[in-house]
Amino acid sequence: VQLPESGGGLAQPGGSLQLTCTALTVELHFYTIKWYRQAPGSRHELVAYITRGGSTMYADAVKSRFTISRDNAKNTMYLQMNNLKPEDTAVYFCNIDQQWGRGTQITVSS
Repeated sequence: VQLPESGGGLAQPGGSLQLTCTALTVELHFYTIKWYRQAPGSRHELVAYITRGGSTMYADAVKSRFTISRDNAKNTMYLQMNNLKPEDTAVYFCNIDQQWGRGTQITVSS
């Protein structure tokens, strides 16, 4: 697996989780890095990205709740998810250029 992910799981509404994705075969600092998600029966949705220069973009549904970040020294990217809602339930994927993580399940439920 070129982009192993970790940090998924079950959270209660209002809770927090952090996803981690480490690049094994590319140097992260060359790329814009992205997080996507796919809920059951829905299309792939771009959640957030961060450019090489540090500019960020967030989907409206997650603005002010999620934070994307990168640690180029560790070749690792993160998605901090706060104030989680049931509608955040999905499989989350990290993406760097042509590489994809396998996906990690996030379930938000009481």
